[in-house]
Amino acid sequence: MQEEGRAIGGRAMESMTGRLLVATPALKDPNFDRTVVLLVAHEAGGALGVVLNRATEVPVADVLGDWSDLARHPAVLFEGGPVQPDSAICLARMRHPMRRLKGFQQISGAVGTVDLSADPEKLRDGIGSIRVFAGYSGWGSGQLEQEIADGSWFVFDALPGDAFVDRPDDLWPMVLRRQGGMMAAVAHFPPDVALN
Repeated sequence: MQEEGRAIGGRAMESMTGRLLVATPALKDPNFDRTVVLLVAHEAGGALGVVLNRATEVPVADVLGDWSDLARHPAVLFEGGPVQPDSAICLARMRHPMRRLKGFQQISGAVGTVDLSADPEKLRDGIGSIRVFAGYSGWGSGQLEQEIADGSWFVFDALPGDAFVDRPDDLWPMVLRRQGGMMAAVAHFPPDVALN
């Protein structure tokens, strides 16, 4: 859900909750090389997101058996980021985004987070698919804005299906290509070329 801008350090900040951070070729942190991050929360105190394109080989059924029927292909855990890798965040896509659903916290449109302590049977009719992330990506106050200003991230609008693509390894070039122009050209940037 988009929030109104708030003043930070004398200037207004517009929330980027629900938007995508796409790592630029200049980003040197191996935790985020060619990643696409969905911002789950962004406010004055910082930001939190999950990496959408780092699938593991651990089936959701091995960790959260009751939820595995709702997991979108590939039905595996994803590496959400380097912070608290033992914690889990579950993204879900509602079937009917205008309905209220207990245990579902909207991020943008039909996409939100789901409380994994809830009974999946009670959510089955309202949720089309889920994706489970081990850990998350976090930034302190002003840190993400500085990284964007330094050229580490592109910021784009998310499409409802971005968090649930069948081929997550293709998400980085796919998001860049759909921007058109020079951004589409970045999708073909060789992974082993160093930028100074």
